[in-house]
Amino acid sequence: MDAATGTLKAPVLKKPGNSASRRLRNFKENAPFLLMILPAVVVVFLFCYLPIYGVLIAFQDFMPGDEILSENTIWVGFDNFTRFFNDPQFWPLMKNTFLICIFGFIIGFPLPILIALTLNALKSKKVGKSLQTIFTAPHFISLVVLVGMLQLFFGSDGLLASIAAHFGGSYKSLFLKDSAFRPLYILSSNWQDFGWSAIIYIAALSNVDPQQHEAAILDGASRFQRVIHVDLPAIMPMISVMLIMSIGGLMGVGYEKALLMQTDGNLHTSELVSTYVYKQGLTGIPDQAYAAAIGLFNSVINVVLLIIANTTSKKFSENSLW
Repeated sequence: MDAATGTLKAPVLKKPGNSASRRLRNFKENAPFLLMILPAVVVVFLFCYLPIYGVLIAFQDFMPGDEILSENTIWVGFDNFTRFFNDPQFWPLMKNTFLICIFGFIIGFPLPILIALTLNALKSKKVGKSLQTIFTAPHFISLVVLVGMLQLFFGSDGLLASIAAHFGGSYKSLFLKDSAFRPLYILSSNWQDFGWSAIIYIAALSNVDPQQHEAAILDGASRFQRVIHVDLPAIMPMISVMLIMSIGGLMGVGYEKALLMQTDGNLHTSELVSTYVYKQGLTGIPDQAYAAAIGLFNSVINVVLLIIANTTSKKFSENSLW
């Protein structure tokens, strides 16, 4: 009813099909972007979702060549998990994996942020671009080549051994020392990836409004103060998301580099959950059901960590994955 005239107004009816036409219009507008991500979606589906079917063997007495689901399938429940928990290798594997991951996280997570803030603060953008290229280049070195480089420097016949021999001293390869494996692994990994990881923060910093810096300069803020009070808050949402994802993959260290660096001398510290899964499932007499159970257990830990990190971030800030 119109309050001024006292007459009734006819209700406004939405035209049928408006929402459908709007969705169709949005689809047409975003079609190039949807087409661009289609190959990535297909790859993720084929290599990440379809293999989930295979985790069923973790609950079976499975041998290579057996069908995952058939009349002859032998289900053993959680026996493979119980076997792993009672394995004498359980605690050493968890300790080695946790220490590698936690120290790598402590060093590797803040380093790209510091590099991004530093490069963004440089007055010469040309120098910043050059340094960014130099920092990013190691990411494209394959793991085999990287471990070969480490051998050239720290191996029995490497550079340090040659220097020690030249001065009449003796040198023991770092690949044969238990205490040297973790620093060598962590520092080389961070050297290879910190420049690549900084790209996402550099991209976020490029969206900072220049007027905020101009206002801070007028207020007498130094360059360091502008980094702390302008740049850092601008990328804080991105830092929160990357922190959640990093914690969610904390126990997901790969086996390739550890296997390449592994020797009889450092086996005590270099044997990780991932390398143990590889050896149990693909070497010697393969026990794929046992290996699948170990891998599934490790994945469950990552999921739990991801949920805890996301819940904590959502509670104390406005940033979360869901």
